[in-house]
Amino acid sequence: MKKNNTINWGIIGVGDVTEVKSGPAFYKIKGSQLVAVMRRNAEKAADYAKRHNVKKWYSDGTELINNPEVDAVYIATPPDSHARYAIEVMRAGKPVYVEKPMARNYAECQEMLQVSEETGMPIWVAYYRRTLPAFLKAKELIESGAIGKPLMVNIKLYQLATEKNQTKEEMHWHVFPEISGAGHFYDLASHQFDYLDFIFGEVIEVKGNAKNLAGLYPAEDTVSGTWIHKSGVVGTGSWCFVVDKNSEEDEIEIIGDSGKITLPCFSPAGVLTLKTARGTEEMNFANPEHISQNLVQQIVTELRGTGKCVSTGISAARTSWVLDEMVKGFY
Repeated sequence: MKKNNTINWGIIGVGDVTEVKSGPAFYKIKGSQLVAVMRRNAEKAADYAKRHNVKKWYSDGTELINNPEVDAVYIATPPDSHARYAIEVMRAGKPVYVEKPMARNYAECQEMLQVSEETGMPIWVAYYRRTLPAFLKAKELIESGAIGKPLMVNIKLYQLATEKNQTKEEMHWHVFPEISGAGHFYDLASHQFDYLDFIFGEVIEVKGNAKNLAGLYPAEDTVSGTWIHKSGVVGTGSWCFVVDKNSEEDEIEIIGDSGKITLPCFSPAGVLTLKTARGTEEMNFANPEHISQNLVQQIVTELRGTGKCVSTGISAARTSWVLDEMVKGFY
């Protein structure tokens, strides 16, 4: 796109996720700078720009997109506006990087991919676990035969219900399907399914059950399901977002015919356990301060013509298809 030149970024939606997790990466990476930010609340947009030393701020996304100084756009809004903004960015002739999940549903993802193909503009999605040390180590161990032939994967994710003492007005947008597509399942399981797509390839068969057992909010709060990867690996998973503190759990278990790997998906620091006939080995990994920085670096490298990013709109859309299939009986 701009071989060996600096990539000038704009961000649409400078909320909490952009304060530490992602935003600073765009001006800390070599060959990249953040030149414009947008938030509907003009006062908050101006405050973000001042604190992060960004010269331009907007309260209108179209104005940022049409700024000639902006080469590429990162969309960090809730999912209900991902497709709309991404399509506008690509039609303006600019590459786009979208927060996950890619959109509210697979149909919106397909619209985004169609526009990407029509315009020739690339689209990437913020599945940064594809670039984090613990997850890359697990992939390396699997590919080197450390656990033999991969057979199956089990996911468990159980979390405390923070909404228990909240009014509907106080609840986060994650639990309102018209904004997020579903509930916490879409927000969190999307990372897990995308990572499994990365190591085992696309999912070709899915069966799921979704229920609202606690009645705290409109979305599902409990999901279970099974799936099969094209590579033959079989998966099972269970997610519940209304457990008590003592029942919280976060684990991905990958079982081969001569060992297994376990690691959490959402721990701040990666801890990977390898169990084989030789014994048990525990490995610890530190994540980058700005957790999406490794992925953003790959995008900048691709835009400058010297590399490739591992998280594309095509792979992210596959994950959205799996999520839709898991909960479709509920909606």
